[in-house]
Amino acid sequence: QVQLVESGGGLVQAGGSLRLSCAASGSIYGITLMGWYRQAPGNLHELVASITSGGITYYADSVKGRFTTSRDNAKTTVDLQMNSLKPEDTAVYYCRIVTTTHNYWGQGTQVTVSS
Repeated sequence: QVQLVESGGGLVQAGGSLRLSCAASGSIYGITLMGWYRQAPGNLHELVASITSGGITYYADSVKGRFTTSRDNAKTTVDLQMNSLKPEDTAVYYCRIVTTTHNYWGQGTQVTVSS
C-alpha cells in the first residue's frame, strides 16, 4: 500500500515562510491531480492548492499570491511553498494524490503561525 509522507510543517512567525513536501512511498501511476488541503480546529476541510497532470494550478482565494504548489512527476512529489504566512493559515495540512483508480491522502503536518 503506497503511503504519502508530508514534511516541512512547524511553527513560524507571521510574515514568515514554510515549504511543505509530500512524497509517495512507492510508485503511483495514472496521476490526475495532486493537491494540498488544510483543516483548522472547528473549520471544514479546505482545498488550498492543486495541480493537475497537465500543470494547471488552482489556489484558494485566501492564499493566492502567497502560496505556490509544484510537482515532480518523476519522483511523485508535490510541494507547497508558503510565504507571507498569517495566523489564519494555522491548520493541519494534508496532501492528496488522485489517480484514475485511487485516492491517496497523507497523514497531515501541523503548521502554526504565531502573531
